[in-house]
Amino acid sequence: MAVYLITGGARSGKSTFAEDLAYRLCPDAARRCYIATAEAFDDEMRRRISLHRQRRQDSFFTVEAPLELGKAITENCGRSDVILVDCLTVWTGNLLHYGKSEEKEKLLEALEKATCDVILVTNETGMGIVPDNALSREFRDQAGFLNQAVARIADTVVLMVCGLPMYVKGKA
Repeated sequence: MAVYLITGGARSGKSTFAEDLAYRLCPDAARRCYIATAEAFDDEMRRRISLHRQRRQDSFFTVEAPLELGKAITENCGRSDVILVDCLTVWTGNLLHYGKSEEKEKLLEALEKATCDVILVTNETGMGIVPDNALSREFRDQAGFLNQAVARIADTVVLMVCGLPMYVKGKA
């Protein structure tokens, strides 16, 4: 079993790459789990969620885990050959919003003990401008710290640039 971290900027092809990897790792749609972390707080997010659902259709069974991601991974590894988590960045925002920072350690423990392949999508937030307010800087910092911790555990880390995978850790 392996852990894959797929990172990159906005619209860099992270989710599509991760979905294609899941298809290659597990040909059986009934054994592919998609863990969604987003909550539909507004119309724009509802549209984004809808587009993701349309793209994957019935190619995964979906579990929603806006907060207890580690628990969702642990509970679904037994019935899955591959789990795709989209995305850690949104999940980090949820943790900050709800004050649930303890969930990060639970995620890292779940990844260390995973009994199926796990693919995690995240945004690279540290390559842009420094945010102009404290909350945005805290979010950027927490996303960066989480990405570092997951990358240490991951067998493979891929940085997506303009739709192209750049292998940072592990092999293609």
